[in-house]
Amino acid sequence: MSASPIGVLVVGSLNVDLVVRAPRQPRPGETLIGDGFATDQGGKGANQAVAAARMGVRVAMIGRVGDDDHGRRMTAALAREGIDIGAVSTDDALPTGVAAIVVSHDGENSIVVVPGANHALGLQHIDAAAARLTVAHVVVAQLEVPTAAVFHALRLARSAGAVTLLNAAPAAAPAAAPSAALTPEQLQSVNWLVVNEGEAATLLGTPVVEMSQARAAARALLGWGPGDVVVTVGARGLVHANAAGVTHHAASAVKAVDTTGAGDTFVGVLAAALAQGLSADEALRRGQAAAAIAVTRRGAQSAMPSADEVAAALADLRPPIH
Repeated sequence: MSASPIGVLVVGSLNVDLVVRAPRQPRPGETLIGDGFATDQGGKGANQAVAAARMGVRVAMIGRVGDDDHGRRMTAALAREGIDIGAVSTDDALPTGVAAIVVSHDGENSIVVVPGANHALGLQHIDAAAARLTVAHVVVAQLEVPTAAVFHALRLARSAGAVTLLNAAPAAAPAAAPSAALTPEQLQSVNWLVVNEGEAATLLGTPVVEMSQARAAARALLGWGPGDVVVTVGARGLVHANAAGVTHHAASAVKAVDTTGAGDTFVGVLAAALAQGLSADEALRRGQAAAAIAVTRRGAQSAMPSADEVAAALADLRPPIH
């Protein structure tokens, strides 16, 4: 592999998205008649890699797929985006991950993920990609692959001088899944922590509904070790906390069609902006602008905007509130 620098290296999941559209989310035991179906490339890791690549930075990915048609289509799609897939390995025993997604007419979604080969990503696969980790400017990870591999990668990246960003999704509650729950000790290797309000509530064991609670959650998570914490709050925008204080970045007013992949769009574009040397505020604005575009379109990767589209949308964002 060439030793040339990598802007964003993503350690994470690759899934095939099976998307069903329905008037609303089904209730327990209920059968609804849907009005649409599509197959898309997905997985939080692959989504974030695509979002970053569309901003014009060099992107590489570490992950695992099955030896099946889904896996081959997935890696081919990433390669077409210009993403380095040399560290995406193939598992002979497990299938490529699959996500079943129901999208309602109001744009909300519910998701069930069957991880497959994603859960076979191990420390040995991270070590095999060490040459990529040591030349990456920003290293991004999520929690759809084993946490042992995630934090091994983040520690290696941090020791090599990279900016590390953890999107702690899906989050596990300590009482329900103690082996999967995050600890402040793990987050010592994380520069940026990004969660939504539900994930923040799960991590802290406290409600995060009001903006005051989101601010408090961001401050509390900052005490776990990251230098920057972002708590996204849907249509209300996000809260950003660091040593300089806590700010609220309002979201653009758009009509949401499909929120699938919006959070991944935000994370990928945020990472790309950090890799390009932009300030924290400007990087957050770019991530928000990209996510606002994505929710107005259907799909995950298919909805992600180009760099030119993001630049044009920045004017619609209001200044952050301190």
